[in-house]
Amino acid sequence: MENLAMIPCVDFWRGKRVLLTGHTGFKGAWLALWLQRLGAHVTGVSLPAATTPALYNLAGVEQGMAESHLCDIRDAQALADVVRGARPEIVLHLAAQALVRPGYVAPVDTFATNVMGSVHLLEAVRTSGGVRVVVVVTTDKVYRNREWAYPYREEDALGGHDPYSASKAAAELVVASYRQAFLSDLGIAVATARAGNVIGGGDWAADRLLPDAVRAWEAGQPLMIRRPRATRPWQHVLEPLAAYLCLAQVLWRDGALAGAYNFGPSPQDAASVRAVVEIARSTYPSAAVSYGDETSGPHEAGLLALETALARECLGIVPRWQLKASILRTMCWYKALSTGACARALCDADLEAFMATDAISYS
Repeated sequence: MENLAMIPCVDFWRGKRVLLTGHTGFKGAWLALWLQRLGAHVTGVSLPAATTPALYNLAGVEQGMAESHLCDIRDAQALADVVRGARPEIVLHLAAQALVRPGYVAPVDTFATNVMGSVHLLEAVRTSGGVRVVVVVTTDKVYRNREWAYPYREEDALGGHDPYSASKAAAELVVASYRQAFLSDLGIAVATARAGNVIGGGDWAADRLLPDAVRAWEAGQPLMIRRPRATRPWQHVLEPLAAYLCLAQVLWRDGALAGAYNFGPSPQDAASVRAVVEIARSTYPSAAVSYGDETSGPHEAGLLALETALARECLGIVPRWQLKASILRTMCWYKALSTGACARALCDADLEAFMATDAISYS
């Protein structure tokens, strides 16, 4: 591919009709803000924001939306009505039950949202007409985790011990079936994006590492860590969002590249929970941490890394921010907000800084 460091392109996105599911969530709100800056005509579909506070509300995301629909993707007819009314050219599917531990509490809802919600969306795309590109966001946890040292490649076996991971692996099969059975023949390029753990300002969900740290340390409490040795492919939220946008750009030009793609840092940049926490606590001089013995709570993968060569070589998608810079920028975002800074201005500053940063060299 001629462009070895793709970036989201204003000339491409300006005026595009985009349907974005999950726009009230953490990643969805950031992506909506970015699409607005790029000049896209964005229709959002989501449940109400699940946290208080929520980035969607603090940053005034709705003000820049063409339309915002509070709609449950488990309701097939309601979702189909929104898709037909929006007439999207590009669909970015982020709506999900997106956490491991809540999947243990509500497995039926997790499967209904992540599997059947994806079915409902793809069926609406199939029958509505006008869509050219669909990007379905899944997770790095779709793989049958063998706790080995090798990073997972796109052709490795899917699996999932817990309901969240299994539901996302099942969504991968749904997408592959719809692509092969229906959408390719209609000229619709549909791909899945498998990204790792994201950090960044504006996340207040429970069971997220840095939001939990901010809550604990601002309250003068120790941060409780269950599994400090768990290793993940951490990235700033803007990294996978840039990848989703660039993937859509590529698929618009060449639908033959539709498939599954890993997005994340280089495998050697995957880091343990303890390593991330120790960088984060440097921004809070009196921060206390209590590290657990790895045994409490339900099963979670211990070692997880992604091989991202396919995205680099076939799509030209390369990360821009190293892990330490991403962690420090995240913590500074929360500290600035706590002292009265505007959430929208903080997001705009991060977007501008990200776009101005050169891609990481893998030579």
